[in-house]
Amino acid sequence: MAKNILTRSTTFYDEYYRKPGSDKKNTTYCPGCGHGVLHKLVAEALEDFGVRDRSIFISPVGCSVFGYYYFHTGNIQAAHGRAPAVGTGAKRANPDSVVISYQGDGDLAAIGGLEILHAANRGEGMTVFFVNNAIYGMTGGQMAPTSLEGQVTTTTPRGRDILNEGYPVKMSEIIATLDAPVYVERVMLADTKSIMHARKAVRKALKIQIEGNGFAFVEALAACTSNLRKQGPEAMKWVKEVQQKIFPLGIKKDESEDFEGVDRSRKDVKEEDLLDVLNVEDQAIDLDKIQKYKDKEVRQHFKIAGFGGQGVLSLGTVLSEMGMRHDYEVSWLPSYGPEMRGGTANCSVKISSRKIGTPLVDEPTLLVAMNRPSLDKFEDNVVTGGIIFYDSSLVDREPERDDIEAIGIPATQIADDLGNTRVANMVIVGAINEKLDLLSEEVVMESIGDVLKKKKFEAINQKAIKKGAEFIQNI
Repeated sequence: MAKNILTRSTTFYDEYYRKPGSDKKNTTYCPGCGHGVLHKLVAEALEDFGVRDRSIFISPVGCSVFGYYYFHTGNIQAAHGRAPAVGTGAKRANPDSVVISYQGDGDLAAIGGLEILHAANRGEGMTVFFVNNAIYGMTGGQMAPTSLEGQVTTTTPRGRDILNEGYPVKMSEIIATLDAPVYVERVMLADTKSIMHARKAVRKALKIQIEGNGFAFVEALAACTSNLRKQGPEAMKWVKEVQQKIFPLGIKKDESEDFEGVDRSRKDVKEEDLLDVLNVEDQAIDLDKIQKYKDKEVRQHFKIAGFGGQGVLSLGTVLSEMGMRHDYEVSWLPSYGPEMRGGTANCSVKISSRKIGTPLVDEPTLLVAMNRPSLDKFEDNVVTGGIIFYDSSLVDREPERDDIEAIGIPATQIADDLGNTRVANMVIVGAINEKLDLLSEEVVMESIGDVLKKKKFEAINQKAIKKGAEFIQNI
């Protein structure tokens, strides 16, 4: 029995080989720090439950990040506050895994406040361990959302003033108000009795996930001896006599008895059923009309940019959807400006005869600049030998580079002459297709109404596309 107690859990590495420096046997935690204690409780539970090999430990910024050094489990390091979001992805991709989001108060209650609320509200199948030591422990002792009223920190040298900095945030009480969480409890790591109680809470929270994929949240009050500037026993006394008064211990919510579990297994969908599952109408491809393009080697990366309201995103949508109707691989990635109208916007479109690795276009083979700011911003990104289409009705300068082909087309003026300024983007579509011979003109004309889902504007859009093509033919 003594051997079992004194032997390090197999959930820890025998040597902390990931830890920098020559000392691979000891942790980085300060004497009296609660992290080491909670690590031990979690590690022992994972070992006892036999789930170490399918556990994923998510560690974000702060002292929590050091878990990566010690836990012999799957590990993912997350950006500040984002552990619940990363944990969500890990769990949904690996529904049989045991996901642990391990966070401090500066991480979870501050920058990650909404991340944890939404993960809890969705009832994600994970277990969250929240170390509340009332301070930003790693980064210099700044005030945390959980810092106590009157507490002196580097950013509240006169003490936390509730009129200025607000009240300490009680995360367990907040989480407990949500419908989805199964179990929420606050414990403390201050003496043998409280640690043994915390051990039970840790095991219960993990068991709820292991057996039923429920969301469980355990907040652990702990001392940051370095920032409290107190020795271990004195720091523990502070937790019991001061911190606990503001953050009362106890179960805030427990529905484990009635919790029936959640099936988070991924549904296997046959390829022939995919469109029905996605509620997408199948678009038949007329092989006779696109035969000319079937064997073409295509690799076009478009950056399409302009003011919000110029139809920049619609232009990209048309190119990508037309590409699909020609059996190309396509991607479309929008980037919105600060306003729907009048702000700047751009989108990345890829049309390829090969698989596409990423939808982002950093080095376009073709740039569409529908205003001067877009030309100024993206001109230098175009690959050597690439093409720049710019709306010469609005852009008051020509591209300056001599290693690309620049085509000025008065798209807005042509659209005005047709009676509708808003079809300038379709003028560009026609010009691009004529220049690249990328798409069947017949298919484009037949399907433009369906693609834009505006049948009543089909005729004007067709005229605009045709005018764009004629412009290229005549230059």
